[in-house]
Amino acid sequence: MHYDDRLVTVLRLRTDGASSARVQFRQLVDLLGTLPGEAQDVQIAAAYDRLIALGGAIPAAERAAIIAEQGLRLRSPRLISFLAASESAVAAAAMRKAELADEEWLDLVPALPVAARGFVRLRRNLPGRVVAMLERLGIHDRGLPPADVTVELAVDRRESVGDGPGVEGKVQEIGDIVRRIEEYRRTHPVGPERMAAIDAPRLPLDEGAADAGDAVLRRFDFTTDVGGRIDWAEAACAAMVIGLKLASNAALTERMRRHQPLVGAAIELDGAPALGGAWRVDAEPVFAASGGSFAGYRGRMRRPLVLVSDVDPSVDSEADRIRQLLHELRTPVNAIQGFAEVIHQQLFGPAPHEYRALAATIAGDAARILAGFEELDRLARLTSGALELEEGRCDFCDVVRATAEQLAVHTKPRQSGFALKLEAGELPVALARIEAERVTWRLLAALAAATAPGEVLRLKLRSRGAILRLTLNLPSVLAKLDDDQLFHATAGTGPSALSAGTFGTGFSLRLVSAEAKAAGGGLERRADRLRLTLPLATHSDVNHGANITA
Repeated sequence: MHYDDRLVTVLRLRTDGASSARVQFRQLVDLLGTLPGEAQDVQIAAAYDRLIALGGAIPAAERAAIIAEQGLRLRSPRLISFLAASESAVAAAAMRKAELADEEWLDLVPALPVAARGFVRLRRNLPGRVVAMLERLGIHDRGLPPADVTVELAVDRRESVGDGPGVEGKVQEIGDIVRRIEEYRRTHPVGPERMAAIDAPRLPLDEGAADAGDAVLRRFDFTTDVGGRIDWAEAACAAMVIGLKLASNAALTERMRRHQPLVGAAIELDGAPALGGAWRVDAEPVFAASGGSFAGYRGRMRRPLVLVSDVDPSVDSEADRIRQLLHELRTPVNAIQGFAEVIHQQLFGPAPHEYRALAATIAGDAARILAGFEELDRLARLTSGALELEEGRCDFCDVVRATAEQLAVHTKPRQSGFALKLEAGELPVALARIEAERVTWRLLAALAAATAPGEVLRLKLRSRGAILRLTLNLPSVLAKLDDDQLFHATAGTGPSALSAGTFGTGFSLRLVSAEAKAAGGGLERRADRLRLTLPLATHSDVNHGANITA
């Protein structure tokens, strides 16, 4: 029986000097690189811990040079994954040196960082299935075609004669590079269609990555290496930002040195007009799955919020601030909802049922939050005059009757609801039916949700000249409130059979009032009743609606 004590022997060596540290690093990489992927014991764990310690003592360039040495064996998927999470130079050397079987590549590639996948794609001996997987993951071949070997040999031979390369050799070398660039452009057309085809697949989360045609970048996602330099960014801005260093001031440098999360950190970028100026950084530190060594940051760069009121004092500042705030909040909520749906639908692979249940709950909560944002945005736009209701023509009697029938599913089992008294004939209003249904549903649902069992509300709909009047009794629980309390927004009570809206009955009534005002009417309280007024459609309104329909 043979006992392999090589790891124990190497770990016993002292690494007091730089030379001994490099020797031990090479020995550990060589030994761990030949171990089976499933091998695990105390000595192996200690060896990986020692690699982490040596990584802090040996510069990345020297470690990359050691990995690239002839004779070094790199056949362990675990070690390759560990090195892929290191600095870019180390990861690139490891991806070039790796010797894995087809199935091992297929298992390893999805677990690699994005930058490391790009280094894998630069290999020219990849199996077809691995290339196809990289294509699905959005990692495409973007390197120049290989140089003509005969031309390179001729240039090398010419440079070896005499004291220097000579003008002729340099010209031919430059011509060869130009030829390769032209061949690349011919076989890799870069246009909107091509960029749309080669960009990584994205979820429809409305997160608004910076568009390549925009005059000014608004936001982009990125990752950095351990030194804080951007080593990956979205395709629309990658050429402008890769290589930039995040630490632009002392405070930010200190936070990054401590590997702390960055939330709204302010930085200034120099460069093209689309890039230059003030930015905010939201990023979190990334640590390697194997060993826990720091691997850099990943996050999002965004432009700071600029209030329109600071630019144009004539704009309603409060409403505009709300709208811009909602725009900023939608992005993270959309992202949360999208990733929750990915987990729930198992789009990227199987997930435990407990996680799927939690993801479904999160997706539902996100949908309710977004619905609340829509209500706030609608109210802000209506009150500031930025939104006009869609014109058209519909019979308001028919809308009220249909809405009451829909609500009867909830009210009838409780012996509550509405006692309708509608004027005979048609009562047309100059609104698209969808707008009339929104106003009616919001008003009736808010009151129906507040009714007690057995409580029936009287509803009267009639015309007075050119005005339509809808009068409703308030439920007893609401009739006791004063005007401030009645129209006061409150937090919703969560999912229910009938919801008055995310922010409660008061907010829904305020939104109905704003919608009615935008249509030329209003909503007012009279003792224990509410009165909704809307202008009836005139003959010209009817003709206008007919033209739209036609």
